[in-house]
Amino acid sequence: MTTLGASRSTTSDPPLIAHTFTADPSAHVFNGKLYIYPSHDRETNIVNSIHGDRYDMNDYHVFSLESINGPVIDHGVALKLDDIPWASKQLWAPDAATKNGKYYFYFPARDKEGIFRIGVGTSHIPQGPFTAEPEPIAGSYSIDPASFVDEDGRAYLYFGGIQGGQLQCWSSGKFDGNASMKSDSTSALMPRVARLSEDMLSFSSDALPLAILDVNGQPLQADDHDRRFFEGAWMHKYNGLYYFSYSTGDTHFIVYATGRSPLGPFTYRGRVLEPVVGWTTHHSIVEFKGRWYLFYHDATLSGGKSHLRCVKLCPGIAQSRSSQNKICSEVATVQIIPELSWPRIISSFVNPAVFYSKDFPIGPG
Repeated sequence: MTTLGASRSTTSDPPLIAHTFTADPSAHVFNGKLYIYPSHDRETNIVNSIHGDRYDMNDYHVFSLESINGPVIDHGVALKLDDIPWASKQLWAPDAATKNGKYYFYFPARDKEGIFRIGVGTSHIPQGPFTAEPEPIAGSYSIDPASFVDEDGRAYLYFGGIQGGQLQCWSSGKFDGNASMKSDSTSALMPRVARLSEDMLSFSSDALPLAILDVNGQPLQADDHDRRFFEGAWMHKYNGLYYFSYSTGDTHFIVYATGRSPLGPFTYRGRVLEPVVGWTTHHSIVEFKGRWYLFYHDATLSGGKSHLRCVKLCPGIAQSRSSQNKICSEVATVQIIPELSWPRIISSFVNPAVFYSKDFPIGPG
């Protein structure tokens, strides 16, 4: 099995953004510039719970870079809770897309009844500010929207998160706040995918489970915590192959699966990122000026407080071949960008990290 992986053991990687707490970075290239759409952590006195109450974000900022080694620009508040008519609290991980000359900002929030829904805002410029639609997207639920516009112009929204993200509450097709998570050898809860309408403001199909299978074609199991979906969906495409990556939650890995259709099924392939400092892990993968990059967050800026995080960057490097079929194995060639650092991950290896895959070379070459 080939693995898309990154590895280095260090806690000194500098945050991209240090003047405020940020997390859940969704990175996109619009008009030749790199934009980052993160959530905006803030300090509160809220006691945490399994529902994630301490993650009480109430606005979003958008950031941009002209070049990877250039300054990061904070464009200010792009959307705030007070300007979302249907939302009550908790503006969690967002994403953005562009189509037909407009920009769309997708975000989760709890509605007035405490149920997570997904909303959308629009703008004529990528940094916003965004104007939220008066109601959430009909048929949406749970958290962590990830938008993907394919080469044929068709657009999709991936979403879902178990535990505090409430995905398990929709197992019957209707919301049940008392529903429990599966933890046995039955099929795991799968993320959701829906086609977006031509105007990007609604679903043009039902939200359906996105199948993630093992190499034998069987669904991943609920008790397979090292591989099953928890939250943090991301989709990108390379050489005609679709890459769906996500967080495993309580085991703190970022992993990935591949498929031939944006609607799946997807086959589990391996890990992208080992655990970082802090409980949550969330990422995006994007190509910028001929090189691929992994954006992620950890909690080093706050000294390890899991609800106060910082966005970081893992640079792409040229294609390399692993000597073993697992993450953190030694590699034949390594081309590091000296100005950038690698994510801290739990590992006994001290070699610089490498993304490697026979199907998906990260970076030029």
